[in-house]
Amino acid sequence: MQPDPALGAVKTYRYLRLALVAIVVLLFAAVALEWWDTGRRCLQGSISAYFHTPVQSVFVGVLVTMGVCLVALKGNSEAEDVLLNVAGMLAPGVAFVPTAEEGTCTSVPMTSGVLTGRVENNMQALFVTGALVGLAVFVIARREAGGAGLGRWDRLGITGTVLLLGGGAVWFYVARDSFVAHAHGAAAIPMFACIVAVVWLNGRDVRSSMGTAAEPRAAARYVATYRTISMLMFASLVVTVGISLLARSSVLVLSVEVVLITLFAVFWLVQTTELWTRGLRRS
Repeated sequence: MQPDPALGAVKTYRYLRLALVAIVVLLFAAVALEWWDTGRRCLQGSISAYFHTPVQSVFVGVLVTMGVCLVALKGNSEAEDVLLNVAGMLAPGVAFVPTAEEGTCTSVPMTSGVLTGRVENNMQALFVTGALVGLAVFVIARREAGGAGLGRWDRLGITGTVLLLGGGAVWFYVARDSFVAHAHGAAAIPMFACIVAVVWLNGRDVRSSMGTAAEPRAAARYVATYRTISMLMFASLVVTVGISLLARSSVLVLSVEVVLITLFAVFWLVQTTELWTRGLRRS
């Protein structure tokens, strides 16, 4: 029997969403092992601070993988798709520019003498790759649009890409020290804000795609679940930013970040369950 291409596409969506859950498990496992190796005596002040520990490779790999998955995933709506793309573009920046707070809790001392050189290499490689990907997206979108011209959401996405990459590049080349010191937070906060908005959009749109008489209860459950996750993620993000501004390093920040990242994984599990046989939602 010949494989069904449509089923293959659905499975691809399914595995991409599950991959986002798997990388969260990978990150938490690496952090837990580092905590164990310190003698279970101390914790870093934030997830990002684990960049300065042996967790570094996993931390960078998780964020880069997350970025690729978010860009590759097609959103259930044009707005969701743009938000996923923006979050995906920001994720590698969060990985390549570490938080300035190194902390003092590590099982193995990590040298930071080459940190600036590493940031310079990685970010310039990201700018080059982002420019080439953006150009390819523009060419593909123009070809698919034909004589009708680019649609509103295509124009918005391409403009956002240019502003995001261009603004980051200007900041990087004009004020290098400021970029290294502050770009991590400047990328992390809007990245998670985009994800929160994606979860909220799912709560708004899921009911219209499950409108048959047999599905109103299921739709109500998904609406409630998505809205609850989005509100909890928003609250966690606000608390994390607030505590970070008031106390530069605190185990409380780490705890709230763990909740935020866990909710991120829960969302993808819920959406994977909802769209297990469909891949994408239809209005």
